[in-house]
Amino acid sequence: MNPSLEIGNTIITQDNIFSVLTEKQMIAPLAKEIILDRAIEGIECTQEEKEKMEMQFFQQMQMNPKDEDKLKIWLEKNYLTKQQLEKRILRPLKIDKYKEQNWGDQLQSYYLKRKSQLDRVVYSLIRTQNPGEAQELYFRIIEGEKEFAELARQHSKGVEAESGGLIGPVELNVPHPQIAQKLMTSEPGQVLPPIRIAEWIVILRLEKYIPAQLDQNLRRRLLDELFNTWLNETLQKEVKFNFEIPSLI
Repeated sequence: MNPSLEIGNTIITQDNIFSVLTEKQMIAPLAKEIILDRAIEGIECTQEEKEKMEMQFFQQMQMNPKDEDKLKIWLEKNYLTKQQLEKRILRPLKIDKYKEQNWGDQLQSYYLKRKSQLDRVVYSLIRTQNPGEAQELYFRIIEGEKEFAELARQHSKGVEAESGGLIGPVELNVPHPQIAQKLMTSEPGQVLPPIRIAEWIVILRLEKYIPAQLDQNLRRRLLDELFNTWLNETLQKEVKFNFEIPSLI
C-alpha cells in the first residue's frame, strides 16, 4: 500500500507530493531544514544543556514532562515521537553552537566591515519641493528667527512634520545614501544647506551620533547574518529539481 496523507478532500500521495510542495512554496523551507539537520548532526550538547533546554521547552508549553499521558496526547496531536521531540528541543541550541563554531572567529572583522552602516544617528529634517522655500527656511533657522522643529511642523512635506522633523535613532543604512553621507561628516547641531535628493530639497541637522558597539545583541545579529548568507548560498548550490515543474501558462 502506497503511503498517503488525507486532509479533508485533499489526498497527498507519492505521485503528487512534489507538485504540492512546489505550489505551496515549501521546497526551500524543507531544503533548509535538511541542510541544517546535516550541518548540526555532529554537534554535541552536555547533559546540563539538555536538561536546561528541556526545562525551558516544557515551561513554555506549560507541560509537566513527568505527566506521560499528557505528553503522549501532545505528541500524537503534533505527529511526533518522543525521540523526534528530543531532537527538536535541542535543535536551536545546536544551531547556535554551529554558528559560533563556524563564524565566531570572523565576527570582529565582519563587524568592522559593517560598522559604518550599524552606527546610529538622530537627526532633524525638513523637505520641500520648492528650492526657494528651502533657502528661505534654511536662513530663518541659521539666523535664529525660528526653531528647526517649528518650521518642520509647518513646512516639511513628509511624516517627519509630526515630530518636528526629528528622526531616529536609526542605523545609517536606513536614510537615503546621500543623507547618510552628509550626516557622517557633520557635527551635532550643524544645520546643513539645502541639498537636492531625488524630487526633494532637504535641510538636515545632525542631533546625535551613536557609534555601534559589539554587545551581545549585535553579536548575535551579525552571527545570524553570516549564518543566513551561508544557508542561502548552500540552498542555491545544492537544490536540484529532478522532476518537471507544472507550467503556469
